Amino acid sequence: MDFSKIKFIFKDKDLRNKILFVLAMMVVFRIAANIPIPGIDKTKLEQFFAQNQFFGLLNVFTGGALQNFSIVMLGLGPYITAIIIFQVLTLVVPSLKELYQEQGEVGRKKFENYARIAAVPLAAIQAFGMLKMFQSQGVLPALTPLSLLTSIITITAGSMFLVWIGDLITEKGIGNGVSLLIFAGIIAGVPSSIGQLYINWDPSNLPSLILFFMASLIIIFGVVIVNEARRNIPISYAKRVKGRRVYGGVSTYLPMMINPAGVIPIIFALSIMLLPGMLANFFGNSSIAFLAKTANVINSLFQNQLIYGCFYFILVVAFTYFYTSVTFDPKNVAENLQKSGAFIPGIRPGESTELFIKKILNRILFIGAIFLGLIAVLPSIIQGITGITSFSFAVGGTSLLILVSVILETSKQIQSQLEMREYE
Repeated sequence: MDFSKIKFIFKDKDLRNKILFVLAMMVVFRIAANIPIPGIDKTKLEQFFAQNQFFGLLNVFTGGALQNFSIVMLGLGPYITAIIIFQVLTLVVPSLKELYQEQGEVGRKKFENYARIAAVPLAAIQAFGMLKMFQSQGVLPALTPLSLLTSIITITAGSMFLVWIGDLITEKGIGNGVSLLIFAGIIAGVPSSIGQLYINWDPSNLPSLILFFMASLIIIFGVVIVNEARRNIPISYAKRVKGRRVYGGVSTYLPMMINPAGVIPIIFALSIMLLPGMLANFFGNSSIAFLAKTANVINSLFQNQLIYGCFYFILVVAFTYFYTSVTFDPKNVAENLQKSGAFIPGIRPGESTELFIKKILNRILFIGAIFLGLIAVLPSIIQGITGITSFSFAVGGTSLLILVSVILETSKQIQSQLEMREYE
């Protein structure tokens, strides 16, 4: 995007208002992330996050809201979890699958409404679990039933408030609201990480720091290449004669992205990865010996970088295949091509086309899934090599992947808005 187009963005009133609206909603999100729930032991809270990598990573994606124990401490987690549950249900409930895949934009909106409704009880359950867990860690004092209920309602309302802000951004702004809020949360943690690096500066860490930033540049380059890469399948349209006019006879292509799932598998995997750690911390101080012992074993396993990395990698790869199977159905694509009189040269319409598309999809999806998995575990690898921990969560592979993907997606939407206005 050149400088003249950037100038045009601010000259066009509608486009300028959309961008300013997105920025205003991000400011509202940051204000909410710094409104704490009273009664917190700040010192113990900081110690807890310093010792627990699961919640340290979750804290990055909430923009520090969890570490501040703010009213939006859950972030968009309950809504994302609800989306995961409903997408899994599409595999076993035909009506949900039809709603999500076959009824277009109207069906997807209904699907998202169901997820929003389900997010409310999920947020309440997560809020209760978080409060009880922090009580067991000594971060929170003992709460009366009324105080506990008030805190649960406040945290649940805060989470749904973020969902509402995300919907407003999607509707009235530019880009995907949920992605942009996660983007804002990650960006918010960068200044404090830089400040911490400056305070704890040691010249002996300079080679490791240079290596870390070089790796970050390589990650950004790789993310851009893979996100933009696609496999084009040639498509031809049969000639049809209507009266004196000849229709069709043109050639085009069906673009298949190497990474069709984007950053969704990583976000899904993070949601699943956080559950064992949270349960282990919750039951770690249980009076039941078996529960406490099991929780401590799980906690120690997940604190092991090798086990954590392997499990995380497997989950990301599995969710990449799962999410793509839910959002992209080769059978529907083959049927739509056949209905429109299109075909792949050398491939018979119908079942043969479906098998061919599925074969190509599996090949490119393998590359995309392995790439996502490697990016997900890269922060742990770099942390082990460089020994830098304060900055790794802020600009690690997962964070960089989300940041670059959101920037690319949003810039494409801005570009399409500009082209539409130039055409007008």
